[in-house]
Amino acid sequence: MARKAKKRRYSRSSGSDVESEMRRYKKGTAKSGRGGRGGRVKSRKQAIAIGLSKARKKGKKVPKKASKRKTSKKKASRKSSKKSSKRKSSKRSR
Repeated sequence: MARKAKKRRYSRSSGSDVESEMRRYKKGTAKSGRGGRGGRVKSRKQAIAIGLSKARKKGKKVPKKASKRKTSKKKASRKSSKKSSKRKSSKRSR
């Protein structure tokens, strides 16, 4: 069986946006917040997030933010753990 070719999750042009933001971060000119009023960017992760955000605004191919995905998974796992604890308590009462 032939393997399917993996699709690129990020466009090449979105990578260039992140790259330019990283240059600004290294120079010390990258600023956060609306209109750059939030102060200087202090971490690499923050600089990458700003670059991806700019790429999204331009309409480039960038996956959705990870924070939205994680919350849905956590809710599902919490529900299943509550059900299992209720079952154990019902067996003990008999």
